[in-house]
Amino acid sequence: MANPKTPDWESLAKLPAFHELLAAKRRFIVPATVFFLLYYMALPVLIGYFPELMKKPFIGKVNGAYAFAFSQFLMTFILAWFYMRTAKKWDAMEHALLASIESKNS
Repeated sequence: MANPKTPDWESLAKLPAFHELLAAKRRFIVPATVFFLLYYMALPVLIGYFPELMKKPFIGKVNGAYAFAFSQFLMTFILAWFYMRTAKKWDAMEHALLASIESKNS
């Protein structure tokens, strides 16, 4: 069942704890997104500018391009794991914020 009280969004947006939560999310999300995009775009750039390097066998018949492409899958899973671990901290911050708001409204 939905909460019958409508939250006061304007007062929530003014709380320092809310700004701390937004800043914590921004500190992770912006660098992680930049890293992901740079890493993702590195493969086509490397293939375009350094084709001979990417054609060299890396492990057996697997060349550098295939090895780098596989590393992108690993990087995605590792980044997702870091995100989930960090999101637990954000959840705790959010629950504390909501608890403080509910205690003020009671």
